[in-house]
Amino acid sequence: MDIQSDDPPLILASASSARRAVMEAAGLRFEAVAAAVDEASIKESARAEDFSPEDTALMLAEAKARRVAAQRPEALVIGSDQMLVLEERWFDKPESAAAARGHLEALRGKAHRLVTAVVCWRGGQRIWGHVAQPRLVMRPVSDAFIDAYLAIEGGLVTESVGAYRLEGPGIQLFDRVEGEHAAILGLPMLPLLGFLRQHGVLLR
Repeated sequence: MDIQSDDPPLILASASSARRAVMEAAGLRFEAVAAAVDEASIKESARAEDFSPEDTALMLAEAKARRVAAQRPEALVIGSDQMLVLEERWFDKPESAAAARGHLEALRGKAHRLVTAVVCWRGGQRIWGHVAQPRLVMRPVSDAFIDAYLAIEGGLVTESVGAYRLEGPGIQLFDRVEGEHAAILGLPMLPLLGFLRQHGVLLR
């Protein structure tokens, strides 16, 4: 007997290697398809309309899922997005090592949230959504540590919104981490697995 049904097929609307890794670790069979959406435009509109980070993350996740689902209506498409929020400031992925340094300098010694949304889309409509909000407390790291960390990680610092990979040397930046590890990596797996069981994709 198989844990997962092949009807509907699962598609992860993401090019993120971290999201693919947590899906694979959970034993799910799925196809990963990058979703081309204008994230900057969506965030700009959300800020202009005074949307919350939670609603904005859901909008981004839904845009990705909807884009892929339009091409694959038979599939259950999973879209996810993540926003880093420090007090009232929203962070984007750093575009350079210098920008990554700025992120780490702003975050050190403080607590921030990773507002992580997941949306499932099937048959032309959104059928489920969830937002997780892990809380991370970065220790007051020294300038010397930031220098060494950036040198070790190289170009990888531009691949995550906080300029750190918790699954790598980035764990050394933190004093405390609260929340599901998979959600920190970009996909809240426990709620998603619960939904897939309710939807009949996985055995109960």
